[in-house]
Amino acid sequence: MSELFDDPDPSPEAGGAGAEATGGNLPELSVSELSGAVKRAIEGGFGRVRVRGEVGRVSRPRSGHVYLDLKDDRAVLASVIWKGVAGRLQMQPTEGDEVVATGKLTTFPGQSRYQLVIDDLALAGEGALLAKLERLKTALAAEGLFEAARKRRPPYLPEVIGVVTSPSGAVIRDILHRLADRFPRRVLVWPAAVQGERCAPEVSGAIRGFDALPKGHPLRPDVLIVARGGGSVEDLWGFNEEAVVRAAAACSIPLISAVGHETDTTLIDFAADLRAPTPTAAAEMAVPVRSELLAALGELEQRRRRAAARRLAEDGRRLRDLSRALPRPEALLAERAQRLDAATLRLPRALSAFASAKRAALGRGPAGRFSAALLSGIVRERGLRLRGLTARLRPALVSREAAARREALGAASRRLDRAFGAAVRGERARFDRAEGLIKTLDYEAVLKRGFAILRANGAVAPRRAAVPEGAALEIEFADGRLTVGPGAEAPEAAPPRAPPARRKRKPKGDDGQGSLL
Repeated sequence: MSELFDDPDPSPEAGGAGAEATGGNLPELSVSELSGAVKRAIEGGFGRVRVRGEVGRVSRPRSGHVYLDLKDDRAVLASVIWKGVAGRLQMQPTEGDEVVATGKLTTFPGQSRYQLVIDDLALAGEGALLAKLERLKTALAAEGLFEAARKRRPPYLPEVIGVVTSPSGAVIRDILHRLADRFPRRVLVWPAAVQGERCAPEVSGAIRGFDALPKGHPLRPDVLIVARGGGSVEDLWGFNEEAVVRAAAACSIPLISAVGHETDTTLIDFAADLRAPTPTAAAEMAVPVRSELLAALGELEQRRRRAAARRLAEDGRRLRDLSRALPRPEALLAERAQRLDAATLRLPRALSAFASAKRAALGRGPAGRFSAALLSGIVRERGLRLRGLTARLRPALVSREAAARREALGAASRRLDRAFGAAVRGERARFDRAEGLIKTLDYEAVLKRGFAILRANGAVAPRRAAVPEGAALEIEFADGRLTVGPGAEAPEAAPPRAPPARRKRKPKGDDGQGSLL
């Protein structure tokens, strides 16, 4: 490779003048050969390097690769982060960051330049981290994400508390233990990484996930706690990421930040509604002390009772004062009673005077001209008219009463007829059923169906053992009797039995009792 770059000796003995005019003994190289030689020289001479500088221009095309410049006050180094490496980095480069980049130096023949292929990127010390933190804080504060007017007070006694933290750390145990001591509440834990490259996306996703639950949902928390234990600036850096801060500021659920110890400060502390120095303090902020509430309620109850007793005492005293200013009931009634007595004494005289005045007025008026005889005649005439009206009224009343009674009697008679007819029909039905049963049990009906009765010596023989040897047998059929055996005579036909007389049915409604009307 050195032969490609070493110049031959331009001495006159070697024909230097002519060689200089015609190119001498230099070999001819293609552009690709020369670029490849430069690439091999740079990669072989440097290998992996660590470079400290400020991030300049940053470009992120659709391919997923990241192109950036590392610069200081005198030079600029083009750099590239391939797509697969960019997703694994703990931090993403931002213009103005002071970083330390580790990678391999190579060339890009397409643009005749050399570049650094970065496979690791970190902020250049705590000072650079704090400088970046201050820049991001200033930018977010300018947008109003940290304003006090946006912050809300958590509810005094939440029903559900959401916690975003690592489920395997000591933080969640401290929170649960403190809540159990103060006031047990329902706790929902959203597991999330609290350190490393997965911290920011998982914490911001947990906050947005809780906030996405609809209002009234049984799992929607009334207050959120984002908690993590203490650590270095690098360990807590995930809570300074812009995605986490914006998720906390946009959350509609009151949020308590409990990241790190009391001296640790992250940007989520400024965006949260409340900032707790420790996770245990966040649990104390979320719920009150149950025993203190009971004591406060007991004190309030005592105050209420004392206030009620004091109010009743004051009202009773005021009532007694007012009652002393009122006149006594006897005094109020005494005057009225006296006036009533005086009016009672004057009443007979007043009535007599009133009657005398009316009598005199009647005598002076037109009615005074009527004589006593005339008045008696008028009274007699009115009496006769009254007696005549009474005489006409009495028959009318009697006839109306008789009609009413006649109608009631007719209705009773009709009801009696219906009841008697129903009773007669019931008895007739019972008689018909008994008659049918008798006919069914009549042995002559059995004889008519082809059976016969055997008698031995005049007695019915139901079995063979009941017939003695040599006895005369009498067999009764439906149409006569037959005697067999010793001394048997010619059979005699039994006189035909007259059919039973049928009962004549009475006309419907005729029960032999007649009618009452």
